[in-house]
Amino acid sequence: MSEPVAPESAPEPESAAPPDTLAAHFDLFQRTGGLIVPVITALMAFVIGGVILGLSGYNPFSTYWDIAQGAGLNWFGHLTTNTDNTSAYNFTQTLNTTTTLILTGLAVAFAFRCGLFNIGGQGQYLVGLIVANWIGVSMAGLAGPTHVLLAIVLATLAGAIWAGIAGFLKATTGAHEVISTIMLNWIAIYVGAYVFGQGGPLQGSQPSAPISATILPSAVIKFFWGDPTLGGVNVGFFVALAALVVFWAVLNRTTLGYEVRAVGFNPDAAAYGGISVRKNYIRAMAISGAFAGLAGGIDMLGTYNSIGFGALDVYGSSIGFLGIAVALLGRNTALGTGIAAFLFGGLLYGTTHGLNTSSIPAQLTGNLTLIIQGLIVLFVGADVLILYLWSARRKLRRVPRPRPEPEPSA
Repeated sequence: MSEPVAPESAPEPESAAPPDTLAAHFDLFQRTGGLIVPVITALMAFVIGGVILGLSGYNPFSTYWDIAQGAGLNWFGHLTTNTDNTSAYNFTQTLNTTTTLILTGLAVAFAFRCGLFNIGGQGQYLVGLIVANWIGVSMAGLAGPTHVLLAIVLATLAGAIWAGIAGFLKATTGAHEVISTIMLNWIAIYVGAYVFGQGGPLQGSQPSAPISATILPSAVIKFFWGDPTLGGVNVGFFVALAALVVFWAVLNRTTLGYEVRAVGFNPDAAAYGGISVRKNYIRAMAISGAFAGLAGGIDMLGTYNSIGFGALDVYGSSIGFLGIAVALLGRNTALGTGIAAFLFGGLLYGTTHGLNTSSIPAQLTGNLTLIIQGLIVLFVGADVLILYLWSARRKLRRVPRPRPEPEPSA
């Protein structure tokens, strides 16, 4: 008897290739961190900014080179004769600005990942700055590291509570976080006007000047590079880098981060799966505010040591809203936020200290900064258009050319 022949196994189906569609490309860019689109976005903003400069009668190349020198980027290649002084100092100040922008950018990005728009980074930053000044000018008996740590922790907690108010209102009454955070911004400004104003509890030694008291030496964050008398890079820079790691780890390696992202993708589906949407609204806003409060604490203890209310209002406003641009350009990722913060930090400090009347009038430098910032934010929202053009270009290259038909044989 012949042995039974085993039936041939059916051939395994070939794995389907990923669909060559715009949505598939967009999903791929999203999952890989979205590197190409932000780069194109920034380049388009700078190109259009250069066109505006050219149409205004200024040389865009020399202007951008002056911005780079103002940011201290020429310190790397020793491209000027004063690299030991001006370039190094400018670069340290760019890093200090980058430190603050990293944290305010994370404050916006974390809320975005939960589907919330935290536009209150300004108020959360100011509250952290005020609390850090309060702790820094009091408690003279504390040792240096303990004094700094206490001020930083309380500034971070103050920012978390300030943003948590908006999260609580969102979770309990449905109040939109944009409205509530804008109102909280103004409350923080007026709190600063009171405590630093004439007769305020944190006013300095000049009775007629609305300037805060100077923090004690034991509360000053130490510098690790640069001249401390002029202002170098303080240890807060490494704290900001650590915050990027914490941001990534919390979102991608913890249950809290999973729930936050789930609510951000679809709150109804998350609630159906047993995730408390209200609880995540509150804690996502609180964590966001903690990042901004930490930024205010580092600035007070490491950069300013004392500050006038007028400067606090203007600088706090720009830093808070720049955090939104940083998060958008960084696509709410840790690496992207860090790179975008460095770009905006160099742009902000470079246009302020790098441009001179030989390239562009000084009174126009701030406007150039705002133009480039606005263009970047505008093009961030056009990433789908960029992907469509990119996909269309590739499709045109793959269109097969018609082959000539063979001639009939005789």
